[in-house]
Amino acid sequence: MLLGPQPGIDPRTCLHSHRRKEQDRAKTQKKKKEDPSVIKEKEVAKYPSCMFFQYNTQLGPPYYILVDTNFINFSIKAKLDVVQSMMDCLYAKCVPCITDCVMAELEKLGMKFRVALRIAKDPRFDRLPCSHKGTYADDCLVQRVMQHKCYIVATVDRDLKRRIRKIPGVPIMYISNHRYNIERMPDDYGAPRL
Repeated sequence: MLLGPQPGIDPRTCLHSHRRKEQDRAKTQKKKKEDPSVIKEKEVAKYPSCMFFQYNTQLGPPYYILVDTNFINFSIKAKLDVVQSMMDCLYAKCVPCITDCVMAELEKLGMKFRVALRIAKDPRFDRLPCSHKGTYADDCLVQRVMQHKCYIVATVDRDLKRRIRKIPGVPIMYISNHRYNIERMPDDYGAPRL
């Protein structure tokens, strides 16, 4: 290659053609075909071992049901006994569980929810201690369900339901037509069909 200006050749066209050649080389390098023998790595979300073929093997009688604040209140309004109605819904023994955060939320609500607080202090309810800071019950329930897939969540709150539906293998109990119903429960466990 000759250096310096060439007689009879415009230096601008020479520079322009040089840039075009570099762009063509870059295009050919990008079009390299992928080797089919190369192992492709893909990031996959990890699921717990209890989720076998999208079927939660940790769910089974006796059912442990995490109860939300508004679920107890709506049960009182619908005149439903919490434990008996759960057993009628699932056809098995049910153990309602209440976390410290839900109890704190009920205590904060004051005199208007004193009946709900009295029901929550029933000895048939299991009390689950919370080790985290703060008393926001929805975050507490979602965190507990993500760690342990052995719970059914009883709630009427739409936002909490939406958050729990994103977690695979966690059924939701709710109130409709003055009875308890359950969604996302395997059919062979006796979940009532609507």
